Amino acid sequence: MIILKAKPVIEKRRAELIAKVQNLSAQGKRVPHLSVVLVGNDPASQIYVSKKETTASLVGFTHESIRFPSDVNPELVRLKVQELNQNPAVDGILIQRPLPAQFQESEVSLWVHPEKDVDCLHPENIGLLVTGNPRFSPCTPGGIMLLLDHYEIAVQGKVVCVIGRSAIVGKPLAALLLLRNATVIQIHRATQNPAELCRLADVICVAAGSRGLVQESWVKPGAVIVDVGIHRTAEGKITGDVDVNSVATLPSAMSPVPGGVGPMTIQVLLENTFTSALRKR
Repeated sequence: MIILKAKPVIEKRRAELIAKVQNLSAQGKRVPHLSVVLVGNDPASQIYVSKKETTASLVGFTHESIRFPSDVNPELVRLKVQELNQNPAVDGILIQRPLPAQFQESEVSLWVHPEKDVDCLHPENIGLLVTGNPRFSPCTPGGIMLLLDHYEIAVQGKVVCVIGRSAIVGKPLAALLLLRNATVIQIHRATQNPAELCRLADVICVAAGSRGLVQESWVKPGAVIVDVGIHRTAEGKITGDVDVNSVATLPSAMSPVPGGVGPMTIQVLLENTFTSALRKR
């Protein structure tokens, strides 16, 4: 079985990105700038933002993280995002999710200007993706596609099962797969006979947020599995949405948790920011 590790993909693409940023700098041009907005003290979000800061620095970007307390009035955050939208030196803006209960996602998704929406969550950018003219690649789905491409796993003409229908992963991933001429089956909590449908798939992408959901009965021999889930057990072990022990002998390739999809998400975020910076020159 091939283990779809992110590390070799990241090393190759990060080196290419660093060279591009250095080339901009050598020409006396401004390097890309990423602004991240963080509300509250969610431990996972704190870790994610820290990783984004570190990686942005590694590739030569300038960056800032703007932090607000968890009880902040959403209007104050909106005004700050509007300020970033109007700043020509800011190329990419990301509002870290999840947000506290006083925020309405339907409103927040409209705050970042579509041309700086490097997380690809604005309805305009989702619409461009669905109609086949993406401005940016959604970060986690885009990372999945880069992972498959690196390991030369083609999806054209293949049956791909996407488990989950979130606006961040499941829905945009299905759109990206359709652009690659895959035949997509989308499974969600109301799906009847999910194991039977999933077993038809050549490639399984699971982003259900349910630890150990995919069992042996869900996987046909030789299938490729991409596991987006991430969970911490009582013992502190990190696991995904796939019951690895149950399916161990079946897949021809599978992404590990951790070390699979997660690092790819940040890579796509940085590449989107670089793309945004180039479009503004």
